[in-house]
Amino acid sequence: MSLSKSQQLEYISHLVGECKKCNLYKTATNPVPGAGNPDAEILFIGEAPGAHEDQQGLPFVGNSGKLLDKLLNTIRVPRSDVFICNILKHRPPENRDPQESEIKVCTPYLKAQLKIIKPKIVITLGRFSMNYFFPQEKISRIHGQIRNITWQDLPLTIIPVYHPSAGLRNGAMLESLKKDFITIGKYLTAKG
Repeated sequence: MSLSKSQQLEYISHLVGECKKCNLYKTATNPVPGAGNPDAEILFIGEAPGAHEDQQGLPFVGNSGKLLDKLLNTIRVPRSDVFICNILKHRPPENRDPQESEIKVCTPYLKAQLKIIKPKIVITLGRFSMNYFFPQEKISRIHGQIRNITWQDLPLTIIPVYHPSAGLRNGAMLESLKKDFITIGKYLTAKG
C-alpha cells in the first residue's frame, strides 16, 4: 500500500519535529516543516522561519507572509494552491542567517518534499534558497529570470526572487519583487 502525498509530507513533518541534527531545535519553539497543497504545481522556498513562524509552526505567517500573500493576489494565485517551505525547518536565534552546517543537515527534508510534491515551478525567496539550486549565482544578477533545469531527475522551472523581508526593508527591492511577480504571472498565463 503506497502512502498519499499528504501522508508522505506528514511523515517528513514528523521527522522534522524529531530532528536533533543541529542545535536549532534547542532554541526554537516549534518546527516549521512547511505547509500547503500536496499537489501544488508551484512551490516557494524561503530561508528560515522567523519569530511568527516559530510561534505558529507555519511558514510565512508574519509580515513577510503578508507581503507574499499580496504578491500572490497580484498574480491571482490562491495561497491554498501552493506549497511553502524553507531551507531551514527551525528558527535560527535572532533571525540570523542560516549556517552552512545547518543547511547541509536540513536540506534532505527539502529534497524529500520536492520529490513528493513534484512541483512544476519553484520560486526561491532570497539568496539562500536560490543558492540551493544555483550555488555560484548572485540573486541581484538572476532574480526574475526563468531557469529550466533538471534537478535530481525532476524537470523544474526555477524563478529566483528577492525575499519578501528584503522588500519590506528596501523600496527598490520591493519594486523588483513586484516586477518579478508580474513576470511570474505572465509565465503562468502563457503556460496556462
